Amino acid sequence: MPQELGFDSGMTCRRRLRDWNEAGVRQRLHEALLAELHAAGALDRPRAVIDGSHVRTMKGGPQPGRARSTVPGQAPSTI
Repeated sequence: MPQELGFDSGMTCRRRLRDWNEAGVRQRLHEALLAELHAAGALDRPRAVIDGSHVRTMKGGPQPGRARSTVPGQAPSTI
């Protein structure tokens, strides 16, 4: 967050977000938003997307394979 706009330092923001997350604030805000959207008829649950960052697997998910490089390799030599 830019300090020029009156925000605290980035470290302060990270600490506050961490503290709020540990205190359950993010979860309560998420639930309150969902309840408000549902009450307004603006939540289409069948079309909702489950994001892995919000749903924990109980026994852990599958281990990802080795990440493929997105950097192009060297062009083959034409000599």
